[in-house]
Amino acid sequence: MTTKLLNHRADGPTSAPPLLLGPSLGTSYALWDKVAPELSITHRVVRWDLPGHGGSAADLIGAGATVADLADLVLALADSLGVERFAYAGVSLGGAVGLHLAVRHPERLSSLAVICSSAHFNGAKPWEERAALVRREGLAGLAESADARWFTSGFTVPELVADHRNADPGAYAACCDALAAFDLRDELPSITAPSLLIAGRDDPATPPAHLREIADAVPGAALVEIPGASHLAPAQCPEAVLTALRAHFDGAAGRAKRGMAVRREVLGDAHVDRAQARQTPFTARFQDFISRYAWGEIWTDPTLTRRERSMITLTALVAHGHYDELAMHVRAARRNGLTPDEIGAVLLQTAVYCGVPAANSAFAAAQRVLAEEEG
Repeated sequence: MTTKLLNHRADGPTSAPPLLLGPSLGTSYALWDKVAPELSITHRVVRWDLPGHGGSAADLIGAGATVADLADLVLALADSLGVERFAYAGVSLGGAVGLHLAVRHPERLSSLAVICSSAHFNGAKPWEERAALVRREGLAGLAESADARWFTSGFTVPELVADHRNADPGAYAACCDALAAFDLRDELPSITAPSLLIAGRDDPATPPAHLREIADAVPGAALVEIPGASHLAPAQCPEAVLTALRAHFDGAAGRAKRGMAVRREVLGDAHVDRAQARQTPFTARFQDFISRYAWGEIWTDPTLTRRERSMITLTALVAHGHYDELAMHVRAARRNGLTPDEIGAVLLQTAVYCGVPAANSAFAAAQRVLAEEEG
């Protein structure tokens, strides 16, 4: 039996860190058209449609749906793509899904951006009334006021208004049910994912105060307010949103931090501590380069396992005669799960392709390391 999934679009290298983008009520993944292509340079960007919106089936949810139901659909999509842990950004209802994931499924989120959204949506009554209206009259009338709710005066995105008009009324109403029941204010302090809040300064639906409330409650959260932006900031002010998201998801500081964590896991705390203790103003930029590039980008790329990277690294070091570095990476290879026999097999292969004298020196260096380990 095939599980029905949310309609989605994926862009960017398959080996890049995954980033899921969630839409606002009434829109499709086209909401991200001016932002996703740039984000996909450094991430595997997956945009998804709400049930009954864009290309997603309406029967994925029904009356009485919750944000938890939508979050489960997002997790099912991620699972189908083989994505265990991902960065996430969402607008309005899509942002509420992100907050739910951060609270209830923290192990799945590497970082979070919540855009023009809220931890509550002004109580249940307005959404119950909207759901009843849509179930009774459809979406044509409500779509007429979309520009006023979504954008500042004089601005529109016809494609998004068409998405609103063409959404399935039953699924749209079910999403309203989810917004009516949503309130995570008491649970915000439990969020551990690095979090960015983006507010549209002219947003009537989720004013900046709603984003400030989240930022004040989530430990370490950052807040950006975008002048001139209303509710659909990625469509109206894509450059400003892109700048904020890049700094949050792909900043050099973040890569350096991730890289340092991986460097310690692979090489060990003792080695890294010694390297840092020897650091001088002259070598500081080089050490930062290593953390950001070698460890923050290459060693964190999930295309190859750490075992595979260790085998490649051992071979390259033998080929260039870097035997001091080789000793360090023999220790790293053991941490990455290689057995002494597997290390020996790698070095034996280098005898064929790098030369017997190089392999002879490599075996001597590796034997000293493995003997220290046994001792």
